[in-house]
Amino acid sequence: MEPPEDKRTPLDEAEGIILRWDSTASEEAREKMIFDSDRNEVDRYLQAVDEIQRSLSSTTINNESSSSSNSNSNSDESGLNSTIRIAMARLEDEFRNILLSHTAPLEAESMSFSSDPSSSTHSHGQVDDHEDEGEHDQGLKLDLNMSLKLAEQREEREEGEGEGGDSVADGAGSSRSSYRTTSSIREIDLVPSDAIYDLRSIAERMIAAGYLRECIQVYGSVRKSAVDASFRRLGIEKLSIGDVQRLEWDQLEAKIRRWIRAAKVCVRVLFASEKKLCEQIFENLGTDIDDACFVETVKGPAIQLFNLFEAISISRRSPEKLFKILDLHDALMVLIPDIDVVFEAKTAESIRIQAAEILSRLAEAARGILSEFENAVLREPSRVPVPGGTIHPLTRYVMNYISLISDYKQTLIELIVSKPSSGTRYGSDPTTPDMEFADELEGKTPLALHLIWVIVILQFNLEGKSKHYKDTSLAHLFMMNNVHYIVQKVKGSPELREMIGDDYLKKLTGKFRQAATNYQRATWVRVLYCLRDEGLHVSGSFSSGVSKSALRERFKSFNAMFEDVHRNQAQWLVPDAQLREELRISISEKLLPAYRSFLGRFRTHIESGKHPENYIKYSVDDLETAVLDFFEGYPVSQHIRRRSS
Repeated sequence: MEPPEDKRTPLDEAEGIILRWDSTASEEAREKMIFDSDRNEVDRYLQAVDEIQRSLSSTTINNESSSSSNSNSNSDESGLNSTIRIAMARLEDEFRNILLSHTAPLEAESMSFSSDPSSSTHSHGQVDDHEDEGEHDQGLKLDLNMSLKLAEQREEREEGEGEGGDSVADGAGSSRSSYRTTSSIREIDLVPSDAIYDLRSIAERMIAAGYLRECIQVYGSVRKSAVDASFRRLGIEKLSIGDVQRLEWDQLEAKIRRWIRAAKVCVRVLFASEKKLCEQIFENLGTDIDDACFVETVKGPAIQLFNLFEAISISRRSPEKLFKILDLHDALMVLIPDIDVVFEAKTAESIRIQAAEILSRLAEAARGILSEFENAVLREPSRVPVPGGTIHPLTRYVMNYISLISDYKQTLIELIVSKPSSGTRYGSDPTTPDMEFADELEGKTPLALHLIWVIVILQFNLEGKSKHYKDTSLAHLFMMNNVHYIVQKVKGSPELREMIGDDYLKKLTGKFRQAATNYQRATWVRVLYCLRDEGLHVSGSFSSGVSKSALRERFKSFNAMFEDVHRNQAQWLVPDAQLREELRISISEKLLPAYRSFLGRFRTHIESGKHPENYIKYSVDDLETAVLDFFEGYPVSQHIRRRSS
């Protein structure tokens, strides 16, 4: 029987309040939450807990100061301990309930505070990774069928950059003036201020009563669920490093784009806001309690977030992975200052260290791929000549690749730090080309020298491939097409042209023009030789003039040679329309005047004889029309279309 109201002490009243809300003894207490009740009831309960705690502390001090055993005091202390346990269990439930009541994934506007990086950073879906497990030690292999995809990826990126917006990889590329910007952290309130007040009130009492571990565990379990829900909304899956490395590269590319976007949101918004919430509830309640709660909540999710970064940094290397590695490197580089701020606590040091180590490994992977890519270009083994002497897939692949590399100029300039000294030669092996670093290459960055060297070894490989053509003229046309393509790709990329420089570009232009000249010599010198005067004139004591038999043979030789050239070279291909037209004009300027002159001088000698049509088969206009068939890449009849009889 409870003592009369006027005889009850504050301690009795406090115990009564605690016991009335004992959920193990009262169905009503199980069904209701104190902090959902009238505010006065909340205050009474908290005051009751304070009273019990004060009495318990006083009893403990008295017992410690007493020299003899006091059974009544021990009994009182035992009763108070039992009551405080009931109170702490209740407060733990209340703490959990308040947190759950205000737990939800991040809202869409919180996750879209910047434009989607998949459209504004280097969004290059890369070439498929077809390496076998054992191929890495034998050098990189190039998937030459994917060069078009590389070109499309560059176009995607350029379109994305045109959209503007805050990119995850702030400053990636030559236009990235904000590279390594200051923090962009944006904390949001995850829990309303009145709920924060209640949570802090409960935390104070649980910590004072020695229930810190329980408080942190409850907090961590609830908030980790909230973080997990936000992760799901951001498209982040729970993948181990092994899980990531077992994914096909196509699957991984899409995840990388999501992960980059998610990393920014997680670090700058989600984790930063979780840290703020911990500070609001636990700051100054004990040494580093707020940091402990924060680390308890986000350490697992942070590791989960960085697993993809880490898995890519240690994965098997292949050229097509370079750009995604650089995307991840740029994203992480820009986030490092924010990571250092959000995870500044000593208890979070391992997260800072992990991020820095992953960044270093990504940089090393990029450098390694660039180095091995050189060897892959040099050793690319295809020996079957491309039909018609057109642009080789290797040329398209390499030039699209280095065009993309130039888009990452700012990043790679910082990653490639070893500059060859003046006079250094690449390729001491006799099977590799030499490149003297002449005066025009002085002062260029290591990245520029690297790109020039890749172009040099590409040409070296192409020269080897040209030797597989049985027709010398076609070999020259092949080199002309490919070097011209290289020149056009350099001219088409402002970043690449700036690094390569006009001096080396002039050298390249000279190379394809020389190849064009070599083609014309190899093809047309022997044809035009038929139109010479030498050997046609006869002289003697009784007669002088033109040998009709020699003239007939000369016309027959010209017709046969031109028809053979026409039949073959109409099947050859010059894919660049302007270059094709220039080459036809150059041919016409040499062929047509020579034929017109020859025909004008000797037509009458043939027409005065029998069957002149067997020898003078074509007019100048016929030849002019026939030249238009050249380099279209399709077979035509052996017979030239005639515009005159």
